[in-house]
Amino acid sequence: MNRLMCKGKIHRATVTEASLDYVGSITIDALLMKMANIHPYEMVQVTSLRNATRWKTYAIPAQEGSGKICLNGPPAHLFEPGDLVIILSMGLFDEEEVKKLVPKVVFVDNKNQITHYEDHPLFTEDGEVNWSGL
Repeated sequence: MNRLMCKGKIHRATVTEASLDYVGSITIDALLMKMANIHPYEMVQVTSLRNATRWKTYAIPAQEGSGKICLNGPPAHLFEPGDLVIILSMGLFDEEEVKKLVPKVVFVDNKNQITHYEDHPLFTEDGEVNWSGL
């Protein structure tokens, strides 16, 4: 059996731009992508904390350290500069891969600069599911 798991998250990023006339995607500061284990052109889910919109699209890197979070194309109608969003990357993992999975969570300030990041191991050292709330 495969499980759809969160493998990386950028928590409470601030949308800096919304560009309707771009082909599509979300442009994300490359450093945030690296730290959250999001690869260029990987599918991500973007959730607005303002209106609960969820949008799935692919990520493209912006200049490292720029703080850029830009929704391109149709989601420019749903997300506005200043909106807080959560960006999730997900993957399908078999049971053995899940045991090795350590999701990355990146926390940012209001300029999308990293304040800290956390690894969230899903299993304890003795191989049990980590139910502690991480």
